[in-house]
Amino acid sequence: QVQLVESGGGLVQAGGSLRLSCAASGYTFSSYTMAWFRQAPGKEREFVAVISRYRSSTSSDSVKGRFTISRDNAKNTVYLQMNSLKPEDTAVYYCAAHVSYSRNDADYDYWGQGTQVTVSS
Repeated sequence: QVQLVESGGGLVQAGGSLRLSCAASGYTFSSYTMAWFRQAPGKEREFVAVISRYRSSTSSDSVKGRFTISRDNAKNTVYLQMNSLKPEDTAVYYCAAHVSYSRNDADYDYWGQGTQVTVSS
């Protein structure tokens, strides 16, 4: 059974930082591209960042320079370091796995349950 379990969300003030974690099991983690998406109430799910099995990475324009995605294959875990948080970053954050590099949520095979991030102004 594939499981992706996010953690690390919470309530922070604008300008603060959080680090999200996603612990994976049930598949060959090191062979998969991992990504973060987010969804705010009433809005579509949005791409945030992606990292390949080779640790190439990219992020959306809205978070570039503030968020960093990384992975630790020994721990089967992907991270999202979130700095300089803004109220617009408030959303449920999901991690996801796919066999190849993609920014499209429809391509992803496995999903976590999500973790809430709330940024106050």
